[in-house]
Amino acid sequence: MGLIAWLIIGGLAGWIAGHIMRGGGFGILGNIGVGVVGAVIGGFLFSLLGLRAGGFVGSLVTAIVGAVLLLWVIAKVRKA
Repeated sequence: MGLIAWLIIGGLAGWIAGHIMRGGGFGILGNIGVGVVGAVIGGFLFSLLGLRAGGFVGSLVTAIVGAVLLLWVIAKVRKA
């Protein structure tokens, strides 16, 4: 997958995860960062569970799951 596709998926995943967890996005760079890190986390977790998601939609779902998990962990750490 090319760099542009990573950035698009990261931006979308970060924006969607921001709306799921807090009701808003984080700006274009914040959304991309959260989405890309979320994609790495989601890909790692999916591989541990033996799940595979291919294509644009599968990559987006994986990134959203990872980004939501990342935002949830950050929220828990901030409360502590």
